[in-house]
Amino acid sequence: MNYERLKTFIAVAEKKSFSDAAKILYVTQPTITSQIKALEEELNTKLFERTTKKVAMTLSAHVLLKYAKEIIRLSDSAQKEILQMENTITGDLSMGCSLTIGEYILPEFLKRFIDSYPLIQMSVKIENSNKIVDNLKDQLIDVGLIETPIEDPQITLEPILEDELILIAAPDYFSNNELNISLDQLKETPLIIREKGSGTRAVVDKYLKQAGLSLNDLNLVMEFGSTEAIKTAVELGLGVSFISKSAIKKELKLKLLKTYSIKNISFYRSFYIAFCKDRVLKSSTELFLDELRSIIREKEVGTLIHLPTSNA
Repeated sequence: MNYERLKTFIAVAEKKSFSDAAKILYVTQPTITSQIKALEEELNTKLFERTTKKVAMTLSAHVLLKYAKEIIRLSDSAQKEILQMENTITGDLSMGCSLTIGEYILPEFLKRFIDSYPLIQMSVKIENSNKIVDNLKDQLIDVGLIETPIEDPQITLEPILEDELILIAAPDYFSNNELNISLDQLKETPLIIREKGSGTRAVVDKYLKQAGLSLNDLNLVMEFGSTEAIKTAVELGLGVSFISKSAIKKELKLKLLKTYSIKNISFYRSFYIAFCKDRVLKSSTELFLDELRSIIREKEVGTLIHLPTSNA
């Protein structure tokens, strides 16, 4: 059975849609139809019942899906092992990174990786954690670096770094010199926050709930899908926000922002590697992850990526 036809079949079976399968495979819908028709003729069976509203798998399709996934896995494993035998360090790597990691942490590491492996073609998409997990399952990316511990039976998460979120405000935003804000003060203060689905928002909501509050109890005035937009709004005195320490190094140095702690609450989180459980990782992906883990283990990691390594 043809490899591409099986990949097409799996995509249609999982998405329950010819058009959605065409989108994730970057082909036209007639191409999908042609591939499925050829597979049905090869197997002398019908794989999908098609109506105007949905696509339903036949009993034959359910049987084939189990074997198709195993055939693809074995094919990918064989190709990977042969490349490793030939010591060929080439290939491509598509990655999804949540905003804080992609904009403030990953670039320093990528320079080292690309300098060491210039023949690997890399692409990086900056999106929120939920979207990255969706892209992994749709096979649009090979690996994700996310900020939220999303629970999904198809996804494996591996914690790699620890980060702290801190409350930021314009230097003269609060009238007194106190650097420790109470929960009552926070409830009355205009708050600017990341969009729903972002790792930063999920962490803030988690720790507030542990303290008996939720974001709905606060004075939310703006939502942004960009950390840079949040920093600008806070600098202009439009409100305060929670943000990663790794994202405000320049602003603190230039004294454009000031940081505050919340009484009795600390906002710590982990960053995670995310990948699909049942998919063979490409050699380029495994190499990238090994290099990432190696750099994190270095003694200089705190200096390199400016993140704490423990809660202490």
